Amino acid sequence: MNRSSSPGNASKVITKEVLPKLKPLLDPQLLAAIEPSASADSYVYVHCYFQNEWKDALVRIWKTTYLVDQGGGSKSGLIHAENISIGPLWTLIPDNVTHTFLLIFAALPKGCTHFDLVEEIPQPGGFHVTNISRNQQDVYHIDV
Repeated sequence: MNRSSSPGNASKVITKEVLPKLKPLLDPQLLAAIEPSASADSYVYVHCYFQNEWKDALVRIWKTTYLVDQGGGSKSGLIHAENISIGPLWTLIPDNVTHTFLLIFAALPKGCTHFDLVEEIPQPGGFHVTNISRNQQDVYHIDV
């Protein structure tokens, strides 16, 4: 609400007119010309399954985990991890349980048909899954 004074020292309240919200009109030809993949998000979702066959197993993922395009060698970096600790912290897995976690990566190159999941760490035991076939949804389920 805006206030202004009018002659004679009297106050007058001026209210703004409320306009209805309008839905924008989109040209159907323009919509048809947009490539469908342009409207989709550009992330890769990797659902991981770790079968704990040991007692008191610990797992973690390092930020230096990538999807590596087998054709060109480009790397898509890890953006987010769910249900697993980021190194140097650890996640304790109960005995004889399959632990599931989700890794979200930046987009792979459009021409990528096969890629590897590579955890680059300065010690042995990093996750490494090779030759994953690309699909249209960029959603994967892998055993690590």
